[in-house]
Amino acid sequence: MILASAEQPAATWISGIATRLGEPVAWSIAGIFGLLVLASILLRTVKLVKPGLNLSEVSQRITSWWIMAGVFTFAMVVDRTVSIIFFAFISFVAMKEFFSLIPTRRADRRVLFWAFLAIPVQYYWVATEWYGMFIIFIPVYMFLLLPTRMVMIGKTEGFHRSAGTIHWGLMLTVYCISHTAFLLILRLKDQPNLTPGAGYVLFLVVLTQLNDVSQFLWGKSLGKRKIIPKVSPGKTWAGFLGGVGTTTVIAWLVGPHLVGFTPNQSIGAGLIIAIGGFIGDVNISAVKRDLHVKDSGSILPGHGGILDRIDSLTYTAPLFFHYLYWVFTFQTFGTVGPFTP
Repeated sequence: MILASAEQPAATWISGIATRLGEPVAWSIAGIFGLLVLASILLRTVKLVKPGLNLSEVSQRITSWWIMAGVFTFAMVVDRTVSIIFFAFISFVAMKEFFSLIPTRRADRRVLFWAFLAIPVQYYWVATEWYGMFIIFIPVYMFLLLPTRMVMIGKTEGFHRSAGTIHWGLMLTVYCISHTAFLLILRLKDQPNLTPGAGYVLFLVVLTQLNDVSQFLWGKSLGKRKIIPKVSPGKTWAGFLGGVGTTTVIAWLVGPHLVGFTPNQSIGAGLIIAIGGFIGDVNISAVKRDLHVKDSGSILPGHGGILDRIDSLTYTAPLFFHYLYWVFTFQTFGTVGPFTP
């Protein structure tokens, strides 16, 4: 009797989450954890069959995927505010890693304070659904503020390099990633009571990560011709084309269910994510190769840092967001904002 009474609230809570997120999203999340369970079982089986085989890196990667999937799912299912704070935290860690990699002037420490202060402000625009300020705050206002603060310090040596480095880091790690958070709060203009954002975010993040994995697997199995050997020697034409094809097919299959795309729109989204993800990956690879470092950090065993995991997302998030904004009509505040009488 006590067990039955305890199970009822849990079942009601799970049912409420499925209703809020939508059945396609709930089933997709369940599928992700199902794949992780399968991967863990396969790893344990291989260890038993071949005990001498070194699978420590694979084990670390699977453990990290469990952690990332768990944290991401928790942020998605609990509350919209928690989800926005989660992505703001991702931006903070990524920008911290970025500026720990790239040397800046000692005098720029006060400027970096204002760059980090832009994180809560940018995500505040997301929380208030103020699209007009969200879209221009960093590219315009922070672009003008940061060099102004640098001028006030009075040190001109290395000025242009520092100005470019700080603003580029802010654009990549905060502005681009914040598009993922804004997807969460989008509401269709003709159906304002529905909240399809969870499906948009899941589609973007999962396809971006699958694109990375599929390009790696295709490259390892069939890759011979290097695509950009001076930037990323491991990238091959077979990996790139195989990843684009795999990601596009998956997008075509799940796009109509998760996002509400037509088949052709799903193909377009798949191509954008696949090609954009590749460029985002090699973009950060170029930075690391220039600085002679392998990973941006060590927070995720087997994966490196947060920046290593979201490098593709820095390109796919804004590209997919604006593609989605072109396909559908959403209800957001334009240039006037939510406080206009």
